[in-house]
Amino acid sequence: MKLDIVRNAAGNLCGALVPAIVALATVPLVVRQLGDAGYGVYSLVTAIVGYFAVIDINVTAGSIKYIAQFNASRDQARIDETVFFGLSVYALLGLLGGLALFGGAGFFVTRLFEVPAALEGEAVATLRLAALGFFLGQLQSYLNSIPQALMRYDVSSRIEMLFGTGVPLLTVGVLLLGYGLFAVILVRVLASAANCLILWRWIRRLLPRLAWRRPGAAVRRDLLRFSSYAFLSRFATMSYAYADKLIIGALVGVTGLAYFTVASTLANRVLGLTYRLSGVFFPAASALAALGEIEHLKRLYLKASRYVVFVNASVLVLVAVFAYPILYYWMAPRFARAGHVILAVMTLSQFIDSLTSLPSLVNDGMGHPRYSGLFALGRAAFGLLVVYLGVACWGIDGAAWGHLLASSLLTCAFLVAVHGRTVPARLGELVRGAYLPGMAGVVLVALAAQAGRHLIDGGPRDDGLLVLLLALLTCGLLLAYGRLFVIDRGDRKRAWGRVKGLLSLRKTV
Repeated sequence: MKLDIVRNAAGNLCGALVPAIVALATVPLVVRQLGDAGYGVYSLVTAIVGYFAVIDINVTAGSIKYIAQFNASRDQARIDETVFFGLSVYALLGLLGGLALFGGAGFFVTRLFEVPAALEGEAVATLRLAALGFFLGQLQSYLNSIPQALMRYDVSSRIEMLFGTGVPLLTVGVLLLGYGLFAVILVRVLASAANCLILWRWIRRLLPRLAWRRPGAAVRRDLLRFSSYAFLSRFATMSYAYADKLIIGALVGVTGLAYFTVASTLANRVLGLTYRLSGVFFPAASALAALGEIEHLKRLYLKASRYVVFVNASVLVLVAVFAYPILYYWMAPRFARAGHVILAVMTLSQFIDSLTSLPSLVNDGMGHPRYSGLFALGRAAFGLLVVYLGVACWGIDGAAWGHLLASSLLTCAFLVAVHGRTVPARLGELVRGAYLPGMAGVVLVALAAQAGRHLIDGGPRDDGLLVLLLALLTCGLLLAYGRLFVIDRGDRKRAWGRVKGLLSLRKTV
């Protein structure tokens, strides 16, 4: 199981890494072609569609748990029931949400949000087209979860890499050809349809004995009971990802929304990559719990936490310390001036939130979604309140500080609640085994990097080379610390052995 986790974690990360690089690289081109206001409308449309996903009761989470469990016990009949119950639920949710989006498009654009009059017609038509994308997106979300439940992240990641890379490139292509926002959303809708077809063909290969089977009462009850709490976690995620943009769109306008979206998207994308490393723990914890290997799960959890916390803390240092030059060179000076504080604060908030990722995955895999669901509900309610107050009082910067406050308080409460109860490790063990080794040296490197930034005068245009050299030095210090004090000696030897094996293979070829 250990090797499967490592391989699946690497595959899951690669499935997000390449698309994230392509997506971030194409953002400046998309903003340039649409304009600040047009990109704000684009962000608003995607936020509305994304927030409608709160109707998803998260049967996906229950399906991953139970398909992994039934696959471990070789129960094909229960797998059949679970798959087709999930498909039925998501088809219904997609239909209901799509109809609501289509019917409410005019109200959202003209009554609820601040959209320039010249863009209202295109925004309404685009949102109605996105209603079809919502239906397809619900099916795609569920179909993508089936290979993951079978611990075949290599399949789901390859498909995600294909479409995650192709869609941003096609988006830029249609914009350069002179088309507008409607064509951008059309590309995404067509890509989602193709994604669903390819996923279904792979599922038929992975489950050749899959057959339509009416779900029994036990399967329906277990899935809905698990998913009812997992839904709360999804609701919090959707709120975190989209509600702030809807609030800014209503109170500030689409231009301010464009500045906030660019900065927050970068923070979300970068910190979201490491979540892909830990995401494989959900089906793995379900399988290990079914086999009674709790001690094995505990060892894996503590080691993975140490590695993930160190990686996330290192990313936080690089993004937060160099927030201004990143936005300056990636986007434009106006985005750096308006968004560098947002980028730094949102990255810190994302880092604090990331401390709950592995504990919540293990907690849910052990069959206790009630804890993560209730805390997620508190996170969403409190977060929405403080973000709204922050935007009302301080604009887009206030949204970022509101996120940070909510993340700090709710993360501490969650970690205290689950460790030693639903997660098979005590909080003291986690702090000593994961947090201190992974973060102690990172804090010193962060202080040194920040001091170096203050020594550089004249702004990033005049001192771009010095900023680059300082960033490279910071990376080197972080890598050296990780190698010496974070990564286990045995893991270092295994990693080096694989590198030498690859080099020997290349020489032979």
